[in-house]
Amino acid sequence: MPLFIGFLAIILDQLVKIYVVSNMKLGESIPVVQDIFHLTYVLNPGAAFGILENHRWFFIVICIAILLGVAIFYKSIRRECAMFRYGLGLLLGGAVGNLIDRIQNGLVVDFLDFRIWPVFNIADIAICVGAVMLVVSLLNESWQDEHYKMGRIKTRRGGSTW
Repeated sequence: MPLFIGFLAIILDQLVKIYVVSNMKLGESIPVVQDIFHLTYVLNPGAAFGILENHRWFFIVICIAILLGVAIFYKSIRRECAMFRYGLGLLLGGAVGNLIDRIQNGLVVDFLDFRIWPVFNIADIAICVGAVMLVVSLLNESWQDEHYKMGRIKTRRGGSTW
């Protein structure tokens, strides 16, 4: 199921990007809620907020390395709590969504524009939500380990469905 969530993120991201590229002109901005939320078609040569501009191969290599790492450690990842697995699925789905753009044309299609924040896309949302879920699950695991050592809880991660 976590991999399905990742595939869903990829499919949704790519379908919306195809729609934006097919129906909008580069730089075009369509107000959805005036001065609050627009659909704005931009191409991003970097990562979030345009950092590391024009380092296409760096991002491609990092994403492929992460995918290989997940494939290698898949059996042990399957034993992690649900929040970790779903978070990893979202993070990977978002990374692959942007990887597809980078491989196709070296730039990432962004379109969600809240006017006070850099323009982003669905893959970016999946990456951020997935990363938060990973951090929360790791913090929960750390909390459980510490309280188990102190005798405050009787089991660690036993049956946790986080």
